[in-house]
Amino acid sequence: MSLYERKYDTGWATLEKDEATDRAYAIGVAERFGEYNREELEAIYREMDSAYQRSMVELAYDEGRNEAKAAASDGDADKETVWNELVEGETTYVDPDDVPTGGRDGLPTALEPTELLDRQDVDSTEATSRPDFLDR
Repeated sequence: MSLYERKYDTGWATLEKDEATDRAYAIGVAERFGEYNREELEAIYREMDSAYQRSMVELAYDEGRNEAKAAASDGDADKETVWNELVEGETTYVDPDDVPTGGRDGLPTALEPTELLDRQDVDSTEATSRPDFLDR
C-alpha cells in the first residue's frame, strides 16, 4: 500500500476544492519518491468544476513535488520522514481574536477600519443642510 493510499481513501464520490488540493499535494509528494498515482490525479482533475479549480489542483501537485524534492535533498531524510513532515504535518489554527492588529506586528494604520465609508443615518438631514460658512 502506498503512502497516499494509507492517508487518503481512494473510493471517494465527490471532492471539495480544499480536499482536492490536499490530495493533489500529497500525490505530488508521493510521486517524488516513485509512487505514481496518475489515475487518482486525473480523477481529481475531472471532479473540479472550473478551470480555476483545476489550476489550483495542478499548482498543489507541483508544489508537493517541489517541496518533496527540496526536503529530500536537504539531508539524509527517507521518504517516510519527508512524507510525515510535509503531508502529515501538524495543522496550526489561529484564533481570530489573537491576530495582531496595529503596532509593529499588525496591520498598518492605513488599513485599519475608518468611519469615512460608514453610512449616514437614514433620517439624517445634515447632508442636505447648508454649510456653516454660508450662514451669517
